Amino acid sequence: MGFLKYFLGEKKTTANVAKERLQLILAHERNGRAASPDYLPQLKNELLVVISKYMKIDPDDIKVSLEHQGDLDVLELKIEMPDGR
Repeated sequence: MGFLKYFLGEKKTTANVAKERLQLILAHERNGRAASPDYLPQLKNELLVVISKYMKIDPDDIKVSLEHQGDLDVLELKIEMPDGR
């Protein structure tokens, strides 16, 4: 089956696409091309769109921030999920 996947390709899941986007954003930020994280509002909106496909969520329940800790950049996502009741 691995042989067929090589030639036919593999369907990417939403999680894999989101992971690749985050990796590109962080690589871009590390190269110093952007002085400030101007992509954070767009990232928040895209997360809201994806989560809204599965459940109703308030835009204020998603917090996205970027912190610099020494040599590391930490992208923090806080998503408050609605009560299931």
